[in-house]
Amino acid sequence: MRTRSPWLGLFALVALTSTASSTAKPEVGTKRNASAKCHGDTKLSLPPGFCATIFADRLGHARHLTVAPDGTVYVNTWSGRYYADASAPPPGGFVVALRDSDHDGRADIVKRIGPGVADGATGGTGIALYKDDLFVEADDRIVRYAISQSGLIENSPPDAVVTGLPLSGSHPMHPFAIDQAGTIFVNSGSPSNSCQKANRELESPGKMPCEELSTRAGIWRYDAKRTGQSFSPSERFVTGLRNAGGIAFTKDGRILAVQHGRDQLGQNWPKIYTDKQGAELPAEELLLLYDGADYGWPFCYFDPGLKKRILAPEYGGDGRKTGTCGSKQLPLASYPAHWAPNDLAVYSGSLFPSRYRDGLFIAFHGSWNRTPAPQDGYNIVFQPFRNGAPNGHYIIFADGFAGAFKEPGRAAFRPSGLAVGPDGALYVSEDSHGRIWRITYSGPESATLVAAKPAAIASPNRVPLASASPENLGSLPPGYTQAQIRLGQRIFTGQERGGTCSGCHGSDGRGTNVGPRLTGQGGWLWADGSTASIARVIRNGVSAPKKSASTMPADGGVTLSEPDRVALAGYIWTLGHPPQPKHSH
Repeated sequence: MRTRSPWLGLFALVALTSTASSTAKPEVGTKRNASAKCHGDTKLSLPPGFCATIFADRLGHARHLTVAPDGTVYVNTWSGRYYADASAPPPGGFVVALRDSDHDGRADIVKRIGPGVADGATGGTGIALYKDDLFVEADDRIVRYAISQSGLIENSPPDAVVTGLPLSGSHPMHPFAIDQAGTIFVNSGSPSNSCQKANRELESPGKMPCEELSTRAGIWRYDAKRTGQSFSPSERFVTGLRNAGGIAFTKDGRILAVQHGRDQLGQNWPKIYTDKQGAELPAEELLLLYDGADYGWPFCYFDPGLKKRILAPEYGGDGRKTGTCGSKQLPLASYPAHWAPNDLAVYSGSLFPSRYRDGLFIAFHGSWNRTPAPQDGYNIVFQPFRNGAPNGHYIIFADGFAGAFKEPGRAAFRPSGLAVGPDGALYVSEDSHGRIWRITYSGPESATLVAAKPAAIASPNRVPLASASPENLGSLPPGYTQAQIRLGQRIFTGQERGGTCSGCHGSDGRGTNVGPRLTGQGGWLWADGSTASIARVIRNGVSAPKKSASTMPADGGVTLSEPDRVALAGYIWTLGHPPQPKHSH
């Protein structure tokens, strides 16, 4: 007998928490909803006629989501070391079901499913519906919750469909998608940046062979109709994908994916690449997947200017050689470097204008590795698509998620997941604060594609908080000059020496999901707070982080002199010693 998911009964909950009928289903009629006046989230920028309303909020770190035919939205949330500096997630299970029973555009029923922090779980990213089942990434497994036709979900443990998913390294998330035949296509991202002997270290050569490829950096496939499957090298479908953030299917069954390109070409290989090239290479990619295909990582990357795969410097490349990369599969389309595509959705609805039909929405989580250029992404892109190929250039469909600061530590919201509802609305999740938006449209079906207006941001993203700038320091570290602190600030923000500090730790030093805070609050992890100890950590790096998600290479993976380290350590000291407010007498 099949087990059921831990849900006490969705419709019973409706009767207790809403005046709606316990058997009523949400309306999915598109035209009436589309013509309603929008009272949306005005902080987001969208093309004319589109409206974004807040469907749910403060759900935890909301990752991918899916929408059932009855309008119920399911979202997977995540915690663990990837969000080491974040506050504790909400109590209850990491899987969240949401329903708008009174049809006002906002979820009034919120139910948490499965294990939570109290059970030692950390949640996950991947989630999908197949027939009457909900499939969810839960720690190192993909599990199956059964949903009855009445909408009742009983309080029973889920079935384990796949176990043993790899969790080590930089990409422990497992987005997946399920096709109509019930094949699960699941990402296993690379644990490293480029399979170097010393990860992210200056001029460290690549491993040969790259052992990661046996269980990482590709797409694996499993059967949604079977339980008890174990992850192993034998189920690999494609290889050479550093990290596929989202997988989707076209209406004719083609398998598409978006992948995160590698980092730090400029910082790790300054004799080959300029800082500008490091910010603009390599491209993020939209890919067509087919059995046995090889997309080149770690040996190759895609250069959008040269329009070909280039041999990576770790394997003898010089920025122009192709070597064996000429035989690797090329992308269907490419996007700016380091924007970090986290999900992909094919628009299958009829609510949006006809030019959106069968096109692709891509959620970009946002960059950290574009210094000395400003960070970018933190948006939703629309890619026109027809007959299995891109049909024109992409547009930025939604902007403004990050607020004033487009950088990982200070962004207000970071797009993470996408799903199309049965009424044609587009749902967008974000994983900073757990918000979900519902985007609808009211206007002519024949409307042309128009990009959203760029959202206003604090320029130029490279300058830390004014209160921590040298001009506003209450005092200098012992023995330091303001000239040293200014140099340290320029290195920290990537304006000198190709520094990478602000990308991981935030331009205000308060930390991101990549690196911990440097303001000294909560205690230092590797230093005692003195400039000498901070300089020592910069010099040696951190190969085995205590709390953060990523390692720190020596000198941040760039070339620093000892005076540079001293200056940088002095500036970091100032981040933990802000000026005291002046009191008038």
